[in-house]
Amino acid sequence: MRKLHLRTVATLLFLSGVGLIAGTAYAEDRILTVYFSRVGTSRSFAGVDAVSSASLPSGNTIVIANMIHEAVGGDMFQIVTVTPYPAAYRDTTDLALKEQQDKARPRLATHVKKMGDYDVIFLGYPDWWGTLPMPLFTFLTEYDFSGKTIIPFCTHEGSGLGSSERDIARLCPNAKLLDGLAVRGSSVDGAQKTVQNWLAGLGYGSAKKTKSPTP
Repeated sequence: MRKLHLRTVATLLFLSGVGLIAGTAYAEDRILTVYFSRVGTSRSFAGVDAVSSASLPSGNTIVIANMIHEAVGGDMFQIVTVTPYPAAYRDTTDLALKEQQDKARPRLATHVKKMGDYDVIFLGYPDWWGTLPMPLFTFLTEYDFSGKTIIPFCTHEGSGLGSSERDIARLCPNAKLLDGLAVRGSSVDGAQKTVQNWLAGLGYGSAKKTKSPTP
């Protein structure tokens, strides 16, 4: 009986040590934070690196992506379309609606070279017309996400995550989808605590920063 008890304790300690207890992140997870933003993918910002340019005002989604990346480590990747979106915001939203109605799949200019090397994908985007921007549909059908964990986050002005979680689940039926985060665009600059609490609830509150392969 004593041997069985000690074996049980040892097993629990082992599971705790490698982060396998329910609700915690795997310490060895290879993480990629993917985001789509008008900044860096519209004619207003043609040829500008949205991550490295210090003089460029960050888009709302980029701000949240940076907060997540700072907390969990890994790599970052921006989805950029071959054809830039219009410079004017209203023209972009009009085009986005037409793309949605047409079920368009805009061609992408950037690609993850080694998606198979990642276990967890934080996926960020602005809510466009109640769901994912159509370039995200292209992205999610470009790779095999079987066995991977997808964690969505979006910025919005009242629609929240809309139907984006359902659309991700439909496009990636063999992936594990965790609860997403929606942050109102006007609140992103003060969203650090919100992001931290969300990550902690997913088990990434104190996740070890890991060096992942270059995307």
